[in-house]
Amino acid sequence: MLKNFLMRRMLKNQLKGVPEDQQEKIIKMFENNPELFEKIAEEIKDKTNSGKDQDSASMEVMMKYKSELQKALNQ
Repeated sequence: MLKNFLMRRMLKNQLKGVPEDQQEKIIKMFENNPELFEKIAEEIKDKTNSGKDQDSASMEVMMKYKSELQKALNQ
């Protein structure tokens, strides 16, 4: 429960300027699929540690998980 609260607060902070309904949709994606987002974060971290810049690593990993992200968005 505390973990969900902290995650929600962190995401809301990161999503400043995004409309409230979109913020809720994104937060719900994270809450419903935490394993997917942990896996994505770990892969991005591995790529940046091996020398790729953050943007390139993020785009590469996001493209890899594109279908899973689309499914999460439509839930």
